[in-house]
Amino acid sequence: MAHILIVDDESSIRESLRGILEDEGYKTSVSPSGEDCLEVLHKTSFDLILLDVWLTGIDGLEVLEKIRDMDDPPEVIMISGHGTIETAVRATKLGAYDFAEKPLSLEKTLILVKNAINARRLRHENVDLRKQLQTKSVIVGDSVPMKALRQQIGLMAPTNGRVLIYGESGTGKELVAHAIHMQSARKEEMFVEMNCAAIPEDLIDSELFGHRKSSFPGATADKEGKFQKADRGTLFLDEVGDMSLKTQSKVLRTLEQQRFNPVGSDDTVTVDVRVIASTNKDLEEEIAKGNFREDLFYRLNVIPFVVPPLRERKEDIPLFARHFLKEFASAYGRRPREITDDAIDALMRYAWPGNVRELRNVIERIVIMNPTTSRFERTHLPPLVHRDGSRRVTGTEGSTLHQARAAYERDYILKKLDENHGNVSRTAEVLGLERSHLYRKMKSLGIAAKE
Repeated sequence: MAHILIVDDESSIRESLRGILEDEGYKTSVSPSGEDCLEVLHKTSFDLILLDVWLTGIDGLEVLEKIRDMDDPPEVIMISGHGTIETAVRATKLGAYDFAEKPLSLEKTLILVKNAINARRLRHENVDLRKQLQTKSVIVGDSVPMKALRQQIGLMAPTNGRVLIYGESGTGKELVAHAIHMQSARKEEMFVEMNCAAIPEDLIDSELFGHRKSSFPGATADKEGKFQKADRGTLFLDEVGDMSLKTQSKVLRTLEQQRFNPVGSDDTVTVDVRVIASTNKDLEEEIAKGNFREDLFYRLNVIPFVVPPLRERKEDIPLFARHFLKEFASAYGRRPREITDDAIDALMRYAWPGNVRELRNVIERIVIMNPTTSRFERTHLPPLVHRDGSRRVTGTEGSTLHQARAAYERDYILKKLDENHGNVSRTAEVLGLERSHLYRKMKSLGIAAKE
């Protein structure tokens, strides 16, 4: 519920506005003077202030100046019975949302209040989104490759050079693209993403360039494309190697001319877009196969970046693990967790074919599945990871479904035995099994009671 402060030296106006706004569902407070208003603001936060210009003592415009110096000021609507254009202009320059003259129109006042509160909400959402974007652009890692990568980003991000990011799936190519945008002169503008592998070929032109109503079956309204949305900002073309040759031709022409025609339109749209692309393919090999245009490759490959796989920078794994533990503890409202050196050792000996994305998923899984655990051990890790350092679990890759299920059951029972300090009775209770049944299961899986 929005909280509104009404500041006016006439009690009848204060109470009248209070009644109207509370009938509309708003929470209200009142103040008779500028001095009292400032004192109240030190104790309570508000979404909106209805502030009279002519007050005894400090006038409304002086109060407005002081409000605008606050860290997170509420929106302010100035009200006056003796308003002039000069006063309205000055109030606007000082940051007032709007200016209303007495006698106040009920309908207009309620519209102004609603719009001002929405403006504050949108401002907060914008701040939150920017914080999220900044978080998404943090490059974690102290390995030599990652230090070099951060240095490269710092050098070229302020330019308008096109970037082509190479790397296996899950290495963090999108993160690098975000970091480049956030360190560029375009950081206040839009960062627009498009996964070229996820859009059907018959829709990709519409996604990139937009379309006009009725230009094809299903086009029930005009649509703005990604290039237009990214105007003055950055367009990230993820997995550009999966783009069809037909679309590649249109993208090439748009990069050369910085203009295009939406699908079904003869109108030309001009844009100023910085393009960052990524791929997990060898594009030179794709060119040789005839799957990728050589001229587009050279347009995109102005500044090439390579994001190394996680197995080539294993010294970063402890940093990633603790970073993700902190992230998910915050996301799920839990206190920070620790992870043992033994568990870290297991993580570092695993090959991580899914790269950073796979590690992130593993950490999220153990946080979710162990809500009361304060210290994660090796046994909390999924069987795939905590066995040995092979790429896959020994004896399960290429095995039958029965063998894979048995391997999982063995690891799960071992984990529960460890959590219950080897107490078979307690473990059977946790697993929902009879004690004798658990003993038979342990024997069939080769688990001795002393384990």
